[in-house]
Amino acid sequence: MSETESLFSTYNLPMSLENQRQAMLGKIDAIDADRILNTNAEDWCAYFLNENIVEVPKIDEDKINVENGDANIEKYGHVITWVKGTMYTFHVPFEGQENMFRMQPSSFTMSPPHAKFWNNELLFEYYFEGHDAVQVKGSFQRDLAEVKRCLKYQEGDVKQHNDMLRSLIMVRLGQRREKVLKDKGVTESLGYSLRSRGGAPATFQAPVIRKKIIISPPQAISAPYTPEPALGMEQYEQILSVSSHMVQVMERSPKSFKSMEEPALRDHILVQLNGQFEGQATGETFNGAGKTDILIRVQDKNIFIAECKIWHGAESLREAIDQLLGYTTWRDTKTAIFIFNRNKDLTKVLDAIRETVPNHLCFKRHGEFKSETGFRFVLRNKDDTNRELILTVLVFNVPALDE
Repeated sequence: MSETESLFSTYNLPMSLENQRQAMLGKIDAIDADRILNTNAEDWCAYFLNENIVEVPKIDEDKINVENGDANIEKYGHVITWVKGTMYTFHVPFEGQENMFRMQPSSFTMSPPHAKFWNNELLFEYYFEGHDAVQVKGSFQRDLAEVKRCLKYQEGDVKQHNDMLRSLIMVRLGQRREKVLKDKGVTESLGYSLRSRGGAPATFQAPVIRKKIIISPPQAISAPYTPEPALGMEQYEQILSVSSHMVQVMERSPKSFKSMEEPALRDHILVQLNGQFEGQATGETFNGAGKTDILIRVQDKNIFIAECKIWHGAESLREAIDQLLGYTTWRDTKTAIFIFNRNKDLTKVLDAIRETVPNHLCFKRHGEFKSETGFRFVLRNKDDTNRELILTVLVFNVPALDE
């Protein structure tokens, strides 16, 4: 058990948070050059967020309990005397880091409460010669209210810190990556062979963090970074737009398309893509683990792959995802699954997609995509967590007529 301490007065919270941010930026700047290029920025961001997000402790008032015991109470007068009395100890359980109770927030009180720390509890001790329950309870409640007030003050400083973290991390990662690329460009232009650095770390070692859930630094090879062709987001969105416009024709003319199977529906999209992308799109192209519906290749690299599927339930969606993952052996590839719904309840189809994809073993995170009948996800390659693909699932209602 610790000695009695003056709470919220040992360290300056805003200064401590600033020091923590600067230390974090230093760690980002120290990431090995090839690792920063070979590892996805979102994975690094998740790691540094987990390491640096700060939480204000929470007091569990429902579990507060009290005990008493005999005590000798010192009395002052012309001479110091001791009298028999009682010590009342209030145990206040909390969740969070003990050290936060030593942090002085931007707003603070000039008369902070005093307490001891023991086993994730604050211990408040009061000595009384008499037996006035109102006085005992009142003393404790004043201190408890002061603790809650200081924690509330901390929330403002902590929220400001947490809100800026993601932007701060992503900007610094971008700056680190840009510097490394420029450094490599200058070095390669010198006309001499590159000397490998001996003892370069295979993984980034970080201090142990006090978190219930610890995210390890993203794993990545430290081999020299080799740029690979990638489809820009603008062109990716254009491909999806061209495909969507073609399917809108199908939606408006159900009689013409109701009997078509997946390959025929795919061919109509493929014709439009070939018109837009100079024939780089091909159908029934063998690649990887099987054959895919729509494929765009650049310099022997697949940069766009799409599957066309008539909706037959969640299992068919999982199979389509597995197909895409079977084809993917590259970095930053853009993919899509075009689902043709011939059922009556489109809402159930959308709900099934919303639930199925995040439960896939290779799911990493949601992506931003504004669409009433579409979703965007980021998946990892089945063999390499740092090779990611963007998956957009678009649902088109092409009803089968009863005639």
